[in-house]
Amino acid sequence: MTDLPSALIRATIFVRDLDRATAFYRALGLSETYFEGMLDHPSATSILGFTDHRPFRIRIVKRPGPNYGMVGLFEMDAEQTAEAVPAATGPARFGDVALVFYVTDIHATLIALRAAGASWSPEPEAFVMEHRSQLEVCLRDCDGVLLNLVETDPSQQERTRPELDYSED
Repeated sequence: MTDLPSALIRATIFVRDLDRATAFYRALGLSETYFEGMLDHPSATSILGFTDHRPFRIRIVKRPGPNYGMVGLFEMDAEQTAEAVPAATGPARFGDVALVFYVTDIHATLIALRAAGASWSPEPEAFVMEHRSQLEVCLRDCDGVLLNLVETDPSQQERTRPELDYSED
């Protein structure tokens, strides 16, 4: 056993419409459901800092394979006393977190995500670094969450050495 934490297991997004958000992330290739249900125990809302418990629906989606890199979609009850963050509609803002995905065909992926409700979606461009160049684009999902698509072989996620170690491969 190690004292190190795991890799990032999932990001959780508090969504306005669970089915719409699911359709968006399915269009990105997160085609499997890891978990779906109603969180109705009071611990589900108290761990989020709420004192007034209201059950909420969730769906955790993932790509085929190992159970990491998942996206949890949580639709809180409309009566929950939660502050609503205005949906962002443009470029990155201070405090934004971007979900980064490697894709093999950035143009085909953008077509699918635009059809599934991307709320802001510019055209991809070459992102140039000292050791490589690839097409990338930042866009926003149907709730305004920032995503970064990188056109590169998705198997690169399995690499274990620092990025620059691979520049000669």
